[in-house]
Amino acid sequence: MESEGKIVFTEEQEALVVKSWSVMKKNSADLGLKLFIKIFEIAPTAKKLFSLLRDSPVPAEQNPKLKPHAMSVFVMCCESAAQLRKTGKVTVKETTLKRLGANHSKYGVVDEHFEVTKYALLETIKEAVPEMWSPEMKSAWGQAYDHLVAAIKAEMKPSP
Repeated sequence: MESEGKIVFTEEQEALVVKSWSVMKKNSADLGLKLFIKIFEIAPTAKKLFSLLRDSPVPAEQNPKLKPHAMSVFVMCCESAAQLRKTGKVTVKETTLKRLGANHSKYGVVDEHFEVTKYALLETIKEAVPEMWSPEMKSAWGQAYDHLVAAIKAEMKPSP
């Protein structure tokens, strides 16, 4: 939800996101890898979007370059979500956002890829904090992810 260009993220939504993120943070490397494995299970062709996986002879989950990348993506999604109410906007370094937009555009990322990632992210969080999971938490994380994607898409320029 937005109000005059500012994102409206309720106190309740923030509490759900912050509480679950505080539990997941210590396992962010493993959870990031789980997120990417889920993405590749749902959409195996997504592996082709990652140069670090394209010519790799090892399975994705054993690729030494995937885990650090997966962790940085997972942490960025979670940190951005946790700060959404306080800042009223997606908080990622502007240079990072521009780079994300450029890279996602360059590699041909489309809406369906973002949807698969959203589903995989929500499933990863649900499995990470099953005792906390609720429809309200799902909605809060889903809304936060949608705002991050909107910010990335705003930086995606069509290829010349």
